[in-house]
Amino acid sequence: MARQPLDVRPVPVPEALAATIRDRIFSGDIPPGTRLPEHDLVAQYGLARPTVREALQQLVHQGVLQRRPNHSATVPELTPEAVADIFFVRVPLELHTVRCLVERGTDVPAAREAVKGLQALPADAHWSAVVDADFAFHQALLAAVGSPRLSRMHASLEGEIRLCIAQLRPAWHTPGALAEEHRQVLEGILAGSVEAAEARMREHLEKAVRDLTGQARERDRAA
Repeated sequence: MARQPLDVRPVPVPEALAATIRDRIFSGDIPPGTRLPEHDLVAQYGLARPTVREALQQLVHQGVLQRRPNHSATVPELTPEAVADIFFVRVPLELHTVRCLVERGTDVPAAREAVKGLQALPADAHWSAVVDADFAFHQALLAAVGSPRLSRMHASLEGEIRLCIAQLRPAWHTPGALAEEHRQVLEGILAGSVEAAEARMREHLEKAVRDLTGQARERDRAA
């Protein structure tokens, strides 16, 4: 079996391995439903089993992988119920965010830059880069509110939100399609209307729910 490249940065090896696997999942290189036995990863990356186990545990904790006792870790296939529950928590947080930004008249330069960054990505961009750019937009809005607790609540969903974005790739086709949705949300905020800002954010998130649940149902019918 060919050795896989490892994303080596000045971080502990388990963290570097977790980042590498996470990037492959978000890019679609490791598709939903894939099992990741420890011994396979040991052979692919040439690392000790405890190191691999720690990296997998990090990803399980982040919601990027699932693991039952005495079973290999697996990339989740998001069910309609799981999607609904993720967004049941996410939607109120993000609606509160745009409401606060409009009511305070808060400038959001980082969000504008995030939209530009997403627009600049080529149509064939590595999808993990799209996942990063999407999350950067929402993260910029949250950070502009200035509430550490709000940011921490949203961060607790980060792995599952990124997994949603990764699995939405067939619905958006190109980074530009996603950038356009973000641009409309940003315009709603900058227009100074709470109603417009909330409506555009709600539309953006509800479209993601519809697309994700539709894909899950098609996958179930094909199984």
